Amino acid sequence: MAEITKMWIADKMKQIMKLKSIDKIRVTEICEAADVERPTFYNHFRDKYDLVAWIFCHDAYETDVISVESSARALSKMKADIIFYKRAYEDSSQNALWKYMLEYFVKRYSDIAKEKLGTDILDTQTAYSIRFYCMGAVGMTQEWVLKDNITSAETVVKMMFASMPDKLRNIFFGKAE
Repeated sequence: MAEITKMWIADKMKQIMKLKSIDKIRVTEICEAADVERPTFYNHFRDKYDLVAWIFCHDAYETDVISVESSARALSKMKADIIFYKRAYEDSSQNALWKYMLEYFVKRYSDIAKEKLGTDILDTQTAYSIRFYCMGAVGMTQEWVLKDNITSAETVVKMMFASMPDKLRNIFFGKAE
Protein backbone atom coordinates (compact mmCIF):
# COMPACT_ATOMS: atom_id res chain seq x y z
CA MET A 1 0.00 0.00 0.00
CA ALA A 2 2.85 2.38 0.79
CA GLU A 3 4.27 1.97 -2.73
CA ILE A 4 0.88 2.82 -4.27
CA THR A 5 0.63 5.95 -2.13
CA LYS A 6 4.15 7.01 -3.10
CA MET A 7 3.38 6.48 -6.78
CA TRP A 8 0.17 8.49 -6.44
CA ILE A 9 1.96 11.41 -4.77
CA ALA A 10 4.78 11.20 -7.33
CA ASP A 11 2.33 11.33 -10.21
CA LYS A 12 0.71 14.44 -8.76
CA MET A 13 4.13 16.05 -8.28
CA LYS A 14 4.96 15.41 -11.93
CA GLN A 15 1.68 17.03 -12.94
CA ILE A 16 2.38 20.09 -10.81
CA MET A 17 5.93 20.34 -12.19
CA LYS A 18 4.48 20.66 -15.69
CA LEU A 19 3.15 24.01 -14.53
CA LYS A 20 5.89 25.37 -12.26
CA SER A 21 9.41 24.90 -10.98
CA ILE A 22 10.26 23.03 -7.79
CA ASP A 23 11.10 26.17 -5.84
CA LYS A 24 7.57 27.49 -6.47
CA ILE A 25 5.86 24.29 -5.27
CA ARG A 26 4.83 23.85 -1.65
CA VAL A 27 4.18 20.56 0.13
CA THR A 28 0.66 21.79 0.89
CA GLU A 29 0.02 22.05 -2.85
CA ILE A 30 1.30 18.51 -3.43
CA CYS A 31 -0.91 17.20 -0.61
CA GLU A 32 -3.96 18.97 -2.02
CA ALA A 33 -3.35 17.62 -5.53
CA ALA A 34 -2.84 14.09 -4.19
CA ASP A 35 -5.70 14.42 -1.70
CA VAL A 36 -3.50 13.29 1.18
CA GLU A 37 -2.83 14.83 4.57
CA ARG A 38 0.58 16.36 5.34
CA PRO A 39 1.44 13.56 7.81
CA THR A 40 0.88 11.04 5.01
CA PHE A 41 3.25 12.96 2.75
CA TYR A 42 5.89 13.18 5.50
CA ASN A 43 5.44 9.51 6.32
CA HIS A 44 6.81 8.76 2.84
CA PHE A 45 9.10 11.72 2.02
CA ARG A 46 11.28 14.15 3.98
CA ASP A 47 10.38 17.04 1.67
CA LYS A 48 9.59 17.86 -1.96
CA TYR A 49 13.22 17.30 -2.95
CA ASP A 50 13.19 13.84 -1.43
CA LEU A 51 10.05 13.17 -3.48
CA VAL A 52 11.78 14.27 -6.70
CA ALA A 53 14.80 12.10 -5.83
CA TRP A 54 12.49 9.15 -5.14
CA ILE A 55 10.87 9.61 -8.56
CA PHE A 56 14.30 9.52 -10.19
CA CYS A 57 15.46 6.50 -8.17
CA HIS A 58 12.21 4.66 -8.82
CA ASP A 59 12.60 5.27 -12.54
CA ALA A 60 16.31 4.35 -12.49
CA TYR A 61 16.10 1.29 -10.24
CA GLU A 62 15.52 -1.20 -13.04
CA THR A 63 18.32 0.19 -15.20
CA ASP A 64 21.38 -1.97 -15.73
CA VAL A 65 23.92 0.84 -15.54
CA ILE A 66 26.57 -1.13 -17.42
CA SER A 67 24.32 -1.96 -20.38
CA VAL A 68 24.10 0.41 -23.35
CA GLU A 69 20.60 -0.79 -24.18
CA SER A 70 19.23 -0.53 -20.64
CA SER A 71 20.87 2.84 -19.97
CA ALA A 72 19.65 4.21 -23.32
CA ARG A 73 16.09 3.09 -22.46
CA ALA A 74 16.37 4.96 -19.15
CA LEU A 75 17.57 8.14 -20.87
CA SER A 76 14.79 7.81 -23.45
CA LYS A 77 12.27 7.64 -20.59
CA MET A 78 13.79 10.85 -19.24
CA LYS A 79 13.26 12.52 -22.62
CA ALA A 80 9.68 11.24 -22.69
CA ASP A 81 9.13 12.98 -19.33
CA ILE A 82 11.22 15.97 -20.38
CA ILE A 83 9.33 18.72 -18.57
CA PHE A 84 9.68 16.98 -15.21
CA TYR A 85 13.41 16.32 -15.71
CA LYS A 86 14.12 19.80 -17.09
CA ARG A 87 12.48 21.40 -14.08
CA ALA A 88 14.25 18.99 -11.74
CA TYR A 89 17.63 19.72 -13.33
CA GLU A 90 17.05 23.47 -13.40
CA ASP A 91 16.77 23.46 -9.62
CA SER A 92 20.05 24.57 -8.07
CA SER A 93 19.10 24.39 -4.41
CA GLN A 94 21.15 22.47 -1.87
CA ASN A 95 18.84 19.50 -2.56
CA ALA A 96 19.20 19.59 -6.35
CA LEU A 97 18.42 16.40 -8.29
CA TRP A 98 21.93 16.10 -9.71
CA LYS A 99 23.29 15.64 -6.17
CA TYR A 100 20.90 12.78 -5.49
CA MET A 101 21.75 11.30 -8.88
CA LEU A 102 25.46 11.52 -8.18
CA GLU A 103 25.17 9.66 -4.90
CA TYR A 104 22.78 7.12 -6.42
CA PHE A 105 25.12 6.28 -9.31
CA VAL A 106 28.27 6.28 -7.15
CA LYS A 107 26.58 3.68 -4.94
CA ARG A 108 25.35 1.61 -7.92
CA TYR A 109 28.74 1.55 -9.65
CA SER A 110 30.57 0.95 -6.35
CA ASP A 111 28.33 -2.01 -5.54
CA ILE A 112 28.87 -3.50 -9.01
CA ALA A 113 32.64 -2.98 -8.76
CA LYS A 114 32.76 -4.63 -5.33
CA GLU A 115 30.81 -7.59 -6.66
CA LYS A 116 32.98 -7.97 -9.77
CA LEU A 117 36.19 -7.61 -7.75
CA GLY A 118 34.98 -9.88 -4.94
CA THR A 119 35.65 -7.33 -2.22
CA ASP A 120 33.79 -5.36 0.43
CA ILE A 121 36.05 -2.31 0.18
CA LEU A 122 37.26 -0.53 -2.94
CA ASP A 123 40.78 0.82 -3.14
CA THR A 124 41.11 4.61 -3.09
CA GLN A 125 41.82 4.93 -6.82
CA THR A 126 38.83 2.83 -7.88
CA ALA A 127 36.51 4.75 -5.54
CA TYR A 128 37.88 8.04 -6.90
CA SER A 129 37.49 6.86 -10.51
CA ILE A 130 33.87 5.88 -9.89
CA ARG A 131 33.08 9.25 -8.35
CA PHE A 132 34.94 11.05 -11.16
CA TYR A 133 33.08 9.11 -13.85
CA CYS A 134 29.70 9.55 -12.18
CA MET A 135 30.20 13.31 -11.79
CA GLY A 136 30.89 13.56 -15.50
CA ALA A 137 28.02 11.27 -16.51
CA VAL A 138 25.50 13.09 -14.31
CA GLY A 139 26.72 16.48 -15.56
CA MET A 140 26.53 15.39 -19.19
CA THR A 141 23.07 13.90 -18.64
CA GLN A 142 21.96 17.22 -17.18
CA GLU A 143 23.39 19.08 -20.17
CA TRP A 144 21.71 16.62 -22.55
CA VAL A 145 18.30 17.02 -20.89
CA LEU A 146 18.50 20.81 -20.70
CA LYS A 147 20.16 21.68 -24.01
CA ASP A 148 20.35 18.80 -26.51
CA ASN A 149 17.35 18.02 -28.67
CA ILE A 150 19.33 16.12 -31.30
CA THR A 151 21.64 13.47 -29.87
CA SER A 152 19.97 10.10 -29.31
CA ALA A 153 19.94 8.46 -25.90
CA GLU A 154 21.93 5.51 -27.27
CA THR A 155 24.63 7.83 -28.65
CA VAL A 156 24.87 9.66 -25.31
CA VAL A 157 25.28 6.38 -23.42
CA LYS A 158 27.90 5.11 -25.88
CA MET A 159 29.86 8.37 -25.48
CA MET A 160 29.64 8.08 -21.69
CA PHE A 161 30.91 4.49 -21.72
CA ALA A 162 33.70 5.46 -24.15
CA SER A 163 34.72 8.20 -21.71
CA MET A 164 34.88 5.82 -18.75
CA PRO A 165 38.37 5.56 -17.23
CA ASP A 166 40.21 2.42 -18.38
CA LYS A 167 40.40 1.12 -14.82
CA LEU A 168 36.59 1.10 -14.57
CA ARG A 169 36.05 -0.18 -18.10
CA ASN A 170 38.29 -3.16 -17.23
CA ILE A 171 36.30 -3.85 -14.05
CA PHE A 172 32.85 -3.52 -15.62
CA PHE A 173 33.44 -4.90 -19.11
CA GLY A 174 36.66 -6.91 -18.85
CA LYS A 175 40.05 -6.12 -20.30
CA ALA A 176 40.09 -4.93 -23.89
CA GLU A 177 41.83 -7.34 -26.23
